[in-house]
Amino acid sequence: MSDFSQLPAELQAHKAAGLYRSRRVIESPQGIHLQVNGRSLLNFCSNDYLGLANHPEVVAAFKKAVDDYGVGSGSAHLICGHSRAHHALEEELADFTGRDKVLLFSTGYMANLGVISALVGRGDAVYEDRLNHASLLDGGLSSGARFKRYRHADVAHLDSQLHGPWGRSLIVTDGVFSMDGDFAPLPELAALAKAKKAWLMVDDAHGLGVLGHKGGGLVAHYGLTQQHVPVLMGTLGKGFGTFGAFIAGSETLIETLIQKARSYIFTTALPPAFAEATRASLKRVIADDWRRERLKSLASRFRTGAEQLGLECVQTTVATEASEPLWSAIQPIIIGDSQQTVTISERLLAAGFLVSAIRPPTVPKGSARLRVTLSALHEEQQVDQLLTALEKAMLSLTSASD
Repeated sequence: MSDFSQLPAELQAHKAAGLYRSRRVIESPQGIHLQVNGRSLLNFCSNDYLGLANHPEVVAAFKKAVDDYGVGSGSAHLICGHSRAHHALEEELADFTGRDKVLLFSTGYMANLGVISALVGRGDAVYEDRLNHASLLDGGLSSGARFKRYRHADVAHLDSQLHGPWGRSLIVTDGVFSMDGDFAPLPELAALAKAKKAWLMVDDAHGLGVLGHKGGGLVAHYGLTQQHVPVLMGTLGKGFGTFGAFIAGSETLIETLIQKARSYIFTTALPPAFAEATRASLKRVIADDWRRERLKSLASRFRTGAEQLGLECVQTTVATEASEPLWSAIQPIIIGDSQQTVTISERLLAAGFLVSAIRPPTVPKGSARLRVTLSALHEEQQVDQLLTALEKAMLSLTSASD
């Protein structure tokens, strides 16, 4: 039996390379202010983009649902865990996304593993953007299909790979890429998928709620229907501020997943209270256009300020038919070296700002970055304060290296 004697040295090497990860214990509700170890920190690393995680209506819906349904769902959806709350949410999400049907999953990771493995296998091929989320990559690798990766957002490179003696072909991409905040060329991917008779799957986790008409996401922004994007995945723990995930598509797709998606069949259903909380947050997502407008304004302000400071930003805007560009709530600052990135993050923490240091293997080697994320609840003054703190942290790092 192993005594794990090699693991301490491996952990030490991880620390020396600036790649060690640790958890913080949060002592307050999610929001732009967090309590950590008795300190109040200004939060710039949450995915709660619309500020709904602690919205009074969402909290009230959750509490009422606990009284109505209890805490646990009791079983898998296909046994006795599929409640009226789940079913109502699926119908409302189907209407929201403009798809025939929706299937709820307990997490986004499980949704991506389940749908890819259910649709393709041995003898088929799956094509993925190099910067796809780990859950998409793991779904492709675990499916047993021939696994191919194309250069980031490079439709021509994907086109050159779409050949071979395969059965089914599935193209998989994030809509908004989680670590860069940039956008997939969805219209071009949809056109290529149609021409090559391939299926297109889009994970729009970071676009839903933030982009598109009434928060319909990047897919909705481009006006892409179920015929263009037959497999649409979304998560509920980001723009919606709750928990869980879903797949939206045709009735045939959803019925296939009910029969074949192992990560749906063989796990306990999401607690009904989360479904009811999400129904409340969905109403706010649709109605509160001001949240999206605030995010666009804050993203533009932060980006302009960061560029004036000479910081290396990822290109996260795209040209649109509208007069204003499309903005992501994710605005990363590229540092490069992992240890330097950690140092800057720690100096920001000392100054009262919570900003995550993202390092390999989450991002490619040499591209460690500060992943700044904005919320509709942030104020312009707070964005300016972060920029000032960033400037001081960068200057102190430069001085220390001289």
